[in-house]
Amino acid sequence: MTTGHTPGPLGVRVRELYRSSPMLWVVVPGLVLVVVGVAAFAGLLDAVQERDDITVFDRPVLAWLVSVRGDTATAVLSAVTLVSGPVVLPILVAAGCLTWGLVRREWWRPLLLVAAMVGSTLLSLAIKGLVARPRPPLDTMDVPGSETTQSFPSGHTIGAATLLLVAGYLVASRRLTARAFVVWIVAAVVGIGAVGLSRLYLGYHFLTDVLGAVALAVAVLGIVTVVDRLHVLRGLPPGEPPPRWRPRQDSNLQPTD
Repeated sequence: MTTGHTPGPLGVRVRELYRSSPMLWVVVPGLVLVVVGVAAFAGLLDAVQERDDITVFDRPVLAWLVSVRGDTATAVLSAVTLVSGPVVLPILVAAGCLTWGLVRREWWRPLLLVAAMVGSTLLSLAIKGLVARPRPPLDTMDVPGSETTQSFPSGHTIGAATLLLVAGYLVASRRLTARAFVVWIVAAVVGIGAVGLSRLYLGYHFLTDVLGAVALAVAVLGIVTVVDRLHVLRGLPPGEPPPRWRPRQDSNLQPTD
């Protein structure tokens, strides 16, 4: 009696089609991420506009976090908010990407990360203006009046989520091992969770603002995945490490190093 599972004929054909078709390899993973991210964001946006569904938790969660606010946690989470904000984070990203490019002598991945950060920021600002959701009440904010832009989605959260998801993908994709994947996911969850919690704890956002930002970041990761895989498929310049999960070469469309 065998304990392993052997795929049926249909499963084998689907797997072989995916492995042997470069364009499926390029499009499918990113498309799944885009669909999941956009669908989640659309559901959250509808809830925000209709003021129902998950938004019923917005004010209770905010009120509870305000009620347990303490000096130590406030200081720590204020630092997290500062680092992930619109002044410090762009400087850190720019410095990190410049160092990455100079040290590794490759520019595709650093520039792709910068493009993702800029794109997600512009997307967030555009949606904020269109949705025009007010911030939480001033009396819930740690520093009342310090946040004047609209609330949905959270800009701090989408910045941190885009950075951790996209940077993690660009690094882990070139050294795809179980350990690298787990480290990437754990780091992303912890980092995004810390930034999202800081925005809630300090009273600057509602829960759905944070969740909407994460959903958008997942969609941005999907776009980056497709763009990066197209780049790999068309051939990598000298010095850029190839990923281990490239599609099987065929006679008609063969990636080159």
